[in-house]
Amino acid sequence: MNDEILFEVRGKAGFVTLNRPKALNALTHDKVRALAAQLELWADDPGVRHVVIQGAGGKAFCAGGDIRSIYDAKLAGEIEGLKTFFRDEYTLNAYIKAYPKPYIALIDGIVMGGGVGVSVHGSHRVGTGNMLFSMPETGIGFFPDVGGTFFLPRMPDRIGIYCALSAGRLKQADALYSGVLTHAIGEESLSDLKAALETADDVDATLERFCVTGEAGPVEQNRGVIENAFSASSVEDVLARLDAAGDDFALKTAAAIRGKSPTSVLIAFEQMKRGATLNFNECMKLEYRIVSQILNGEDFFEGIRAVVVDKDQSPQWSPNQLAQVDTDGLASYFEEPTDGDLPL
Repeated sequence: MNDEILFEVRGKAGFVTLNRPKALNALTHDKVRALAAQLELWADDPGVRHVVIQGAGGKAFCAGGDIRSIYDAKLAGEIEGLKTFFRDEYTLNAYIKAYPKPYIALIDGIVMGGGVGVSVHGSHRVGTGNMLFSMPETGIGFFPDVGGTFFLPRMPDRIGIYCALSAGRLKQADALYSGVLTHAIGEESLSDLKAALETADDVDATLERFCVTGEAGPVEQNRGVIENAFSASSVEDVLARLDAAGDDFALKTAAAIRGKSPTSVLIAFEQMKRGATLNFNECMKLEYRIVSQILNGEDFFEGIRAVVVDKDQSPQWSPNQLAQVDTDGLASYFEEPTDGDLPL
C-alpha cells in the first residue's frame, strides 16, 4: 500500500489524506493515479455519501507537484513520461470537477499548484485561518495549470489574472472573496468538522454550522487597483498601469511580475484571455497543449534548478525581457500537440 496517500471510509464519508508532510504533501504520479482510482470506486459505492480530502502535518494541504522529480525526469530524457503525468493529472482535475458526489477539500496550510487542482474544483472548499493559496508557476518558468485556465479568469475584479501573472498570495479572507474557498472556518474547529462530516446527511448545513466571517483581506482592499491594471489589453499596459498607480501594493506587484519568466508571463496572460470563454474541459485541453510545448523548452527546468535544485533563486530566463519574447512563437503553445489532445 502506498502510505503517501491514505484512504479510509468513516461513517458516510470517504476520507483522503495526502500523507507526505515532509514534502508538503507534494503530488507524485502514483498519488494522482491512486486518487483517481479511489474516487471512481467511491463514486459507485452507495455507502460513501461524500468525499473529504485533507493534507497531513498541518503545514500544507498540498504545495503542488513534485517538481524535483520532473527536473530529474528531464535530465534522464523522459519527456514522454512527463507528458503522461500531466495528462493523468489534468484528467483527474476534470474528473473532480464533474464528480457526482460532494467533494470537500479541507485546506489547512499551503495550497499551491497541483494542490489547487485537487481542491478548488471540488464542490466545497473549506479553508482555515492557516490557509495560503498561490499559483506561483510563472516564477519557475511554467504557467498556472491544473484548471487555472478556467477558475482564474472567473474570479472577481481580475484577481485571478493578478494571481496568474504575479503569483499573488491569498489568505483566508481573500480566498473566500475570490471564490477559491466556499467556506471559512477557525482552525480550532477542524477536528470537530471532520467528525461531523462522518455522520452528515446534509453537507451544506453541516458546513454552515462551522463558518466564520472576518474583515476584508489586502487583495480585496486593493481590488480597484487590480481591476484597473489587469483589465489592460497587454502585459506591457498592465505594468504601465501598476507603475502609474504608484502605491506600495501596485509597485510590489509590478516588481513581482518583472521577476518572473517573461515567456511564462505572456503565456499566462494569453491563457487567461482564452480561458474566459472556454468550458472546463476545453480549458484542460488547452493546458495540455501548453504543457506539451513547455516541456520542450528550457525556462521551466531553469526555474526548477534555481528554486529547488541549486536554490540560488537566480533563474536565467531565456529571453529575460518581455520585449525579447517572440510573440509569433507564443502561438505554438496553444496548438494541438502532434501526439494528440487531452482525451476529454
